[in-house]
Amino acid sequence: MKINKFLLLITVIMISFDAFSQEDTNSQKLENGDSYISVGEEFSLNNILSAYQMQERYAALQEGDTLNVRFRADVASVCKNKGCWMNLELEDGSEVMVKFKDYAFFVPKDIENKEVLVHGKAFVTELSIDEQRHYAEDAGKSPEEIKAIVAPARTLSFVASGVKIEE
Repeated sequence: MKINKFLLLITVIMISFDAFSQEDTNSQKLENGDSYISVGEEFSLNNILSAYQMQERYAALQEGDTLNVRFRADVASVCKNKGCWMNLELEDGSEVMVKFKDYAFFVPKDIENKEVLVHGKAFVTELSIDEQRHYAEDAGKSPEEIKAIVAPARTLSFVASGVKIEE
């Protein structure tokens, strides 16, 4: 009988210890101490390119090319309706239009100027006038700014399968 009580006590202690020792799986600390919240698929933090390095990669891409990559950049703007896209700023001031793989997740609508890490596919496309105006409207641009869009634009595009957002 004493052995059963002892085993029960050990089991309770182990379960309690495990519950207190688990980390929040949606939050992660990097080696430099920065904390990130993850959305979408998890990805390793190896081989993360800077915004400058990503800018160089985009300069070499032609329409039809794709590049599997991870990079870090600041959020320039985000969809104000539901967080279904975001623009990331590169070092030269150009922006990358980020959408989310299979429309499976969104990002918070209040993450402008925060750093994010993204994992997915980079490519270049031509964005029509109507699409540009739609995204400008989603971003809360003024009617004058929307009307000023009068030509298709070469767009730096990215489909993210996972995103880590600076806390």
